[in-house]
Amino acid sequence: MSQDICVIVPTIREYECMRSYFENAREHGFDLSRLHVVLVTEDFCETDAMEAMLAEEGVSGEVFDGSRREEWYEDHGVAEYGHVVPAASHAETSFGLLYMWVHDEFDYGFFIDDDTLPHDDEDFFGTHMENLAFAGEIEEVASDEQWVNVLYQNADEHGLYPRGYPYSAMDETVETDTTEIEGGSVVASQGLWTNVPDLDAVRILMDGDLEGQAQTRTTAEDFGDDFVAARDNYLTVCSMNLAFRREVIPAFYQLPMDDNEWDVGRFDDIWSGVFLKRACDVLGKRIYNGAPLCEHNKAPRSTFDDLNNEVPGLELNEHLWQVIDEAGADADTYAEVFEAMGHELADGDWSSYNNGAFFNYVGEYMLEWLECLSTLRSEVGLEADSAHVVADD
Repeated sequence: MSQDICVIVPTIREYECMRSYFENAREHGFDLSRLHVVLVTEDFCETDAMEAMLAEEGVSGEVFDGSRREEWYEDHGVAEYGHVVPAASHAETSFGLLYMWVHDEFDYGFFIDDDTLPHDDEDFFGTHMENLAFAGEIEEVASDEQWVNVLYQNADEHGLYPRGYPYSAMDETVETDTTEIEGGSVVASQGLWTNVPDLDAVRILMDGDLEGQAQTRTTAEDFGDDFVAARDNYLTVCSMNLAFRREVIPAFYQLPMDDNEWDVGRFDDIWSGVFLKRACDVLGKRIYNGAPLCEHNKAPRSTFDDLNNEVPGLELNEHLWQVIDEAGADADTYAEVFEAMGHELADGDWSSYNNGAFFNYVGEYMLEWLECLSTLRSEVGLEADSAHVVADD
């Protein structure tokens, strides 16, 4: 089978976790030759050891530290856009998206965080690929707050809301139904998490300790059937256990967090999920949620460090989805929806919000993201590429 999957992993220390994912693939008969792994790391990291690990596992892959990413930008004529991918941030996963964009043999992408492990009894890669190919009836979830808590299935017991879920949307009334999904319409598959739930620092302080660990832990029993969020409902999309189709890349930019003058951090994947859900609703696509579960073994770190990174953007997170909720309604491509959302943020007056100018900054970077993609593949164009991938389904 051809090499059609690009696995993107931001890592500085725990790259050895990838051996567990490769072993899971072997145990479940998934063809490892389909994978090409891109480890996104830093200059001070053990890049030689990372390359050796991939070689020992017999898995295709490359390691990009900061210096090599700069060389890549130069080699591909996009050095002027290098700032779009922030330095020393989890949002460096956006580099992997640029890499995928250039290499059109990759029809599918995976995001995996290095503090996770696959469940032995679940075919990690195979289940994500089945989700992306899903067609049939599935549970559909909505709420009277237009937000779906992806941990809703046992929320009466654990009371958890994931990182990025707006505080103003809590205590929602959940409604479940079933819906029919057409083949090819699932463009992202979000696997959920056992052990340490993905909470923000405020919620960890209420439930956990000062080292970033929630006291409440999740198990496989906390999750039921797989589901999708209803149209016009938003959800948090965490990039620690995620698969997606190539076509979403124009609308899946991981936002420029951490390396900015407002010190806003920790919402890169969350906000990209809001934008992707809006694009999916406009274009008739779906984000699938549930299996495969991964074990999240969050390394101890200061809860207050995370709090300091999150506080500058907390108020903005309450309003982001409302700002873009009607953007791009007439769009026909991911790029068009994303451009409309980018303009909505870049051109607005957000001075009534704390750090409101960060919305303008994000909008400008979203537009530059599209320019960067267009420069990388000017011979194809954003609209033409999207149409090609949809037809390929």
